[in-house]
Amino acid sequence: MSKNMKMEEFVAGNLKQQFEYSSFEPNIVNLQWNWDSPKINTRLEKASRALAELNAFSLIVPDIDLFIYMHVLKEASQSSKIEGTQTHIDDVILDISQIDPEKRDDWQEVRNYVQAMSESIHELRTLPLSVRLLKSTHKILMQGVRGEHKTPGEFRISQNWIGGTSLGDAVFVPPHHDNLPEMMSDLEKLWHNESINVPELIRIAISHYQFETIHPFLDGNGRIGRLLITLFLINRKILAKPSLYLSDYLEKNRSDYYDALTKVRNSNDLVHWVIFFLDAVIETAENSKKTFEKIMSLRSELEAQMVMLGRRAENARKLLLHLYKAPAVNGGTVAQLLDVTPRAANGLINEFIRLNILEEITGYQRNRMFLFRKYIQLFR
Repeated sequence: MSKNMKMEEFVAGNLKQQFEYSSFEPNIVNLQWNWDSPKINTRLEKASRALAELNAFSLIVPDIDLFIYMHVLKEASQSSKIEGTQTHIDDVILDISQIDPEKRDDWQEVRNYVQAMSESIHELRTLPLSVRLLKSTHKILMQGVRGEHKTPGEFRISQNWIGGTSLGDAVFVPPHHDNLPEMMSDLEKLWHNESINVPELIRIAISHYQFETIHPFLDGNGRIGRLLITLFLINRKILAKPSLYLSDYLEKNRSDYYDALTKVRNSNDLVHWVIFFLDAVIETAENSKKTFEKIMSLRSELEAQMVMLGRRAENARKLLLHLYKAPAVNGGTVAQLLDVTPRAANGLINEFIRLNILEEITGYQRNRMFLFRKYIQLFR
């Protein structure tokens, strides 16, 4: 039987003296959570309703997976931006050959995030959310980038820290690595414990805080912790499609995000963090729904234009469907996609330029790239 814990009485953990520094050792979170705060109740109701509406919307949008991919790209770029990368959604849709050499490491990190997210969501079709899945996701995230020597796919076996230049002046020192297996096991139990009556959004709010506090990997903890939110909501069937991504909200409110996490550790104020998290869910779910509405409106507008293209209409529709998932193309891509000559491909591209669907971005005579800018702007 899990212990009852009132959120207002929760003690986050304690400092433990190590050899030359103190680490923060968090208390367990697989508990029967209760609270007195009416603010949590009202936010929880709003967040649950907003998520239900978003989920319903994602189930009725035709070809939803085409548009989900752009949500993934946005999440990847924004989550990575929180960690300091400078790649924006305009960059990540391009091929690496189109990226300035000095920006390619950042581009690869974001692309790794996209791959890690896509593969982990696919794994959830047959496997439950688990520590093992997070490890395999981390391995993909860190492949071939600046953190590839920081034990990708494995929990750390040394002490890490946040802020400062060393353990001596760190802003925060996570728990000692010897305790990681036990702490992560407790966190995993919270995800699946059917003997406690705790709303799913409360579970994942606490889980995200706890994961970031444990900081089990040498690098990539922020990105994996934010990805955990989406994976949990899918695994618990709150969302049928991965349509909610909080990183845009968290990036825009970065200082409040870090302050809310820190406030739990320093002042045991878990209520403040949970309210911040639920506010993030409410605003993000509502914005995501609005984005889908704008996509549907744009799609209807463009479908009407396709009808006017006569014998080119069928190929035009195929190209348009491709652009919803990959809104940057060149002549070669279009020719291969439609199985037409380069001349026919360029003819259709020119038609899309005339209709203000595509825009040439290189200024070259050869190797030109074209963007579906109207669509990309919906995700900014």
